[in-house]
Amino acid sequence: MNPLKIFVEPRLEFANGQLLEHPRDGLTLFGPVDSTGIDKPKRIRFGLIGSTLGISLFNAFAEKFRREITTTEGKEEIWPSYPGFEEAFHAVWPEGPTVEEQIDQAALVKAAELPDSHERVFAVTDLYLGAIKRAKRRDEICDVFVCVVPEIVFKNCRPLSKVQGAGRKPTSKEMTLRLQTEDMFGGYQSEQYDYSLDFRRQIKARVMEFDVPIQIIRDSTLLLTEPEKGQRQLTPISDRAWNLATTLYYKTGGKPWKLSGTREGVCYVGVAFKKTEDNKSACCAAQMFLNDGDGVVFLGDEGRWFSEKTGECHLSREAAKKLLTGILKTYSDQGGKPLKEVFLHCRSSLNTEEYLGYLDACPKDVKLVGIRVAPDRSGMRLYRLGTRPVLRGSFWQTSEKTGYLWGSGFKPRLRTYDGAEVPVPLAISIEHGSASLEQVAQDILGLTKLNYNASKLGEFQPVTIRFSEEVGEILVTNRKVGKRHPNFKYYI
Repeated sequence: MNPLKIFVEPRLEFANGQLLEHPRDGLTLFGPVDSTGIDKPKRIRFGLIGSTLGISLFNAFAEKFRREITTTEGKEEIWPSYPGFEEAFHAVWPEGPTVEEQIDQAALVKAAELPDSHERVFAVTDLYLGAIKRAKRRDEICDVFVCVVPEIVFKNCRPLSKVQGAGRKPTSKEMTLRLQTEDMFGGYQSEQYDYSLDFRRQIKARVMEFDVPIQIIRDSTLLLTEPEKGQRQLTPISDRAWNLATTLYYKTGGKPWKLSGTREGVCYVGVAFKKTEDNKSACCAAQMFLNDGDGVVFLGDEGRWFSEKTGECHLSREAAKKLLTGILKTYSDQGGKPLKEVFLHCRSSLNTEEYLGYLDACPKDVKLVGIRVAPDRSGMRLYRLGTRPVLRGSFWQTSEKTGYLWGSGFKPRLRTYDGAEVPVPLAISIEHGSASLEQVAQDILGLTKLNYNASKLGEFQPVTIRFSEEVGEILVTNRKVGKRHPNFKYYI
């Protein structure tokens, strides 16, 4: 049996080339990696969409995170104090939005209570898109739109939401009658059935026509008082301020940090599948990430990729070639530098036909390695003597091409384990191509630190796998969307 190794926590690069492990430490002490100096702050321009209450809640919270927020004594390690937006990001958060559009609360509640699930999500999404459209007509430039949603939207506008009379798709006779009476009642459109039943996924897809990313925030996230018994439990205000400020800075075009010491010309591609409604066909999508955190997204073909026998999806050689050709071209069109190595990260196994297709898409001088990366389902766990769990970064190599990596576990910087169960490892297997498994595992550990939707020390899964399912859902369940942006910030 190979001995267990403990990888050093990957370091991140911040302003002026300064290196630290924790994003919050680096931003507090040095500022973002793309900083031009605190004396030349970037100015944030944002639009705000929501009900009267939602807008009021966000403005109060934004006023709070413009300034320093200290953490309760005794919790500083796990939830570091927040220094204020300008101090952390060398950018100015304005006193108010560039554009503000209110949504009628009664209309929002009415839409969120429609009995038909497709109509309900489509109607709620329409209210927010209509507000964004009105805001765009003002010719004011916004880098991001903040959409504050009430709890009723979170409760009623997800795939498994239950509303009285909901969940039944109209019969063909009902569909015909509705179409015939469309002029009389207004508002019914058959295209509602071509979009996701999840509000978040649907609006993320449909808003791309406006060429601006959005940030969705539940109004309960913005509460500044302690939640009462029975209400949603929240992390400290400082933690929420860190996460919200980080993602808003990223979505306005900023770069909070990047990995240090990575190899030039190396990229990582996550491949995801999503089954269609017939549960026989599936569509594929791919995300590419570089060491600096930039990501591009590409939608592949739909086909009979799912096998009931194996329970996995596999592309044909031609479809695999087309998928990787598309994402490499998208990367090149975005001004990407020449590549030397491409690492494919897949949740399911990668067969020979697929690998050959991906290989066909790669330039001859580019090395391609196919890797399966997935949470371990075998039940294999690792324990330490005493009360503390396994260290994050633990790596157990079981063969030349297989091993286990713990992205979760005890984190010395936090002096604690910030999880709720025995840490589950990632099962890593090099299925095609040649590479050092130890190097592959170290790269994967580094990719657990590139989630700009928060500012955590590190997560359980790499960004290639962490967002693959979510991005796939947005792309695949909204097939009628005419415009798809390749930039990753539109999807998180």
